[in-house]
Amino acid sequence: MALFKSRNTRRSSSSYVPTFTIFLFIALCIFGVWMLTSNSDEQTTSTRTAIDTTDTETSNADLSSSLAADDTPETTTSTDDNKRDTLTPVFGDNPGHLPEDAIKSGDHKHNQQTTSIADSQISEESSLTQKEQADSASSLVSDAASDIDNKLQQPATNLEDGISAKPTQDSHNADTLQQQDVVKTFENPVGKNEDDDPNREQLKEDKGDIAKTEQVQESAKRKGESSPEAEEAETDGGEGAKKRKKKKKKKEKAWSTQADESKNENKRQKGESSGGVATEDQRWQLCNTTAGADYIPCLDNVKAIKSLRSTKHFEHRERHCPEDAPTCLVPLPQGYKKCVAWPNSRDKIWYHNVPHVLLAQVKGHQNWVKVSGEYLTFPGGGTQFIHGALHYIDFLQQAEAGIGWGKHTRVILDVGCGVGSFGGFLFERDVIAMSFAPKDEHEAQVQFALERGIPAISAVMGSQRLPFPSRAFDLVHCARCRVPWHADGGMLLLELNRVLRPGGYFVWSATPVYQKLQQDVEIWEEMTALTKSMCWELVTINKDELNRVGAAFYRKPTSNKCYEQREQNQPPLCKDDDDPNAAWYVPLQACMHKVPVKKAERGAKWPEAWPARLHKTPYWLNDSQTGIYGKPASQDFAADNDRWKNVVDELSNAGITWSGVRNVMDMRAVYGGFAAALKDLPVWVFNVVNIDAPDTLPIIYERGLFGIYHDWCESFSTYPRTYDILHADHLFSKLKERCNLVPVMAEVDRILRPEGRLIVRDEASSIGEIEALIKSLQWEITASKKQEGFLCAKKGHWRPDGVASS
Repeated sequence: MALFKSRNTRRSSSSYVPTFTIFLFIALCIFGVWMLTSNSDEQTTSTRTAIDTTDTETSNADLSSSLAADDTPETTTSTDDNKRDTLTPVFGDNPGHLPEDAIKSGDHKHNQQTTSIADSQISEESSLTQKEQADSASSLVSDAASDIDNKLQQPATNLEDGISAKPTQDSHNADTLQQQDVVKTFENPVGKNEDDDPNREQLKEDKGDIAKTEQVQESAKRKGESSPEAEEAETDGGEGAKKRKKKKKKKEKAWSTQADESKNENKRQKGESSGGVATEDQRWQLCNTTAGADYIPCLDNVKAIKSLRSTKHFEHRERHCPEDAPTCLVPLPQGYKKCVAWPNSRDKIWYHNVPHVLLAQVKGHQNWVKVSGEYLTFPGGGTQFIHGALHYIDFLQQAEAGIGWGKHTRVILDVGCGVGSFGGFLFERDVIAMSFAPKDEHEAQVQFALERGIPAISAVMGSQRLPFPSRAFDLVHCARCRVPWHADGGMLLLELNRVLRPGGYFVWSATPVYQKLQQDVEIWEEMTALTKSMCWELVTINKDELNRVGAAFYRKPTSNKCYEQREQNQPPLCKDDDDPNAAWYVPLQACMHKVPVKKAERGAKWPEAWPARLHKTPYWLNDSQTGIYGKPASQDFAADNDRWKNVVDELSNAGITWSGVRNVMDMRAVYGGFAAALKDLPVWVFNVVNIDAPDTLPIIYERGLFGIYHDWCESFSTYPRTYDILHADHLFSKLKERCNLVPVMAEVDRILRPEGRLIVRDEASSIGEIEALIKSLQWEITASKKQEGFLCAKKGHWRPDGVASS
């Protein structure tokens, strides 16, 4: 009191005390009135204020009531704004659980229930997918805010967005964000007109997105039911429904896939999305590689090859695909012309289409290939049959009558095929040969074969299994193929044992069979010991007097009796859990698989003689097994044959002239029905079974057809400009789930010959994407029935001007 008196001589100290008390009293009254007004008008604001002002409100309730008339709107608004600015951060640190007395309005029970629902939603988020979260959030809005204006849908959308899709996110932060969204929901005054909201346009957009999402989900369901597989299942009634139910519940699959079988493979799939819808504005560039017009991405990966630790097992000749699939186009050789038509192409091709002369210089005297003006000519010879392949083929038949070309023996594997003359002339004996050789110093040998119209791929017997199923080939042939069969415990020969059918032949025409040089004698002795320990029977050794060469004929056993009677278990039998059908990036092992002995097991019987085997249901398919399309296996097999029986007429009506077609690929074969329908045409069909599809490749071989495992997210092991027709049945819609379609189409462009045709059967949406890419490649669309899921396009000679950066 002395202090007040000393600073003001005109008034007594007692005059200051009442004045200070009055001001304090008025301030408290204003604060109390504001509290009462806030509780009646905005319950959420009271929720925030209650945390910090509960004690003050209790102690001054009577005082605030008596002075309510002195509170002004301006003061209330200012205080409200200040409180909002001050208290909002509190919820940023709050774990999201409000005290029971924090909300005191008449809707307390409703608010508490909604908050509880929100907390429950947060606690479950880590176990939900994005789609499930969307459904759950929509349900939350519907149940918890049915008595609130439609505008509350906007915060509900925010609630959905606030939920983290990552289960590893900090749960405390997730609760905090969720609670903030709940608070924002109740900040919207009840009864406020949506048109008065400044964010109403965003609200309408959010509503539209929800409706659009529901439409897309419904459309996806309808698409799934209208796919060929689903239609087949529907026609089968209960069986189809059971199949879809099993698939949905992810029960054990009736058909294994190559990816499943190859458990030890080096998984290269990235699981990328399709990268968006393709457009005609896709800009292409030429590939910038040293391989130029002969570029094979998975075999010309210089960077990967240089980083190899060893090349002892020909690892540098194996597949090493780029991490990112190429999206560039391969240039055409200068002077490229339309290929010579079959059967003339077997004897000659245009020089400028494959402008390589090394083989003509090195192997010309062996009648591999010769240069003749603007052509490269092929006399039909080889290192072991310089007087022609036909004479050599007849020699083999005479040496071992059990071969039975074209009847008993239909599908063979030709190792180290050279320019493919052996396989090219076997067509005259109703035999098809899967020929392969590495891309090595024998420049362009496989490319010559393909240009001639002879089946071949670039591959090597190296450190990994060949991409074929077990017990597939009727006969394996090696004519001076330069493969060290006796090395590494016979590992490479044991790989042939895997792919050779029980009772099938291995024909080895090489110098150790008929020459007596020291090196040849040593190899022969090692081969003799190895084949005997493998229980291969040496049927005969014969010498061709004309070519002055010899051939040894070995036969694989049809039972396990010999294996069980061996004194030494060398080579050892493979473990029981070693899957002989696994062939996609699977390392080789020096072991043997047992021969199947059960009558119902594949490989226990020899197939029907050709051509009866083509349409004969494999004996090991039984009706207790569900087929690919949902029917019992035998019915499914027959239905697939019926599906393709009119394909020749269909494609002829689409503008395809079969006289100009020789090399055909079915990029997604199932049972091989497409290839079977083309049997009477002078074409050959390479059936490709995708690694993520049911493993039906053994069925294709059983029918007397051939094929290979492949993943179209990678490049194919063939030269550019290989095929006249590429047929893709529901391939692209399935690939979109795993990889970008742009590099896939770049690969299609690479292996398709100019003026060749791409035939696509697929969903309308995928047809649209492929059509857009085709137009960007400046191809001619000869037939387009998008609603029917059919597209046919003709590749042109156009190449872009730009070159991709290296």
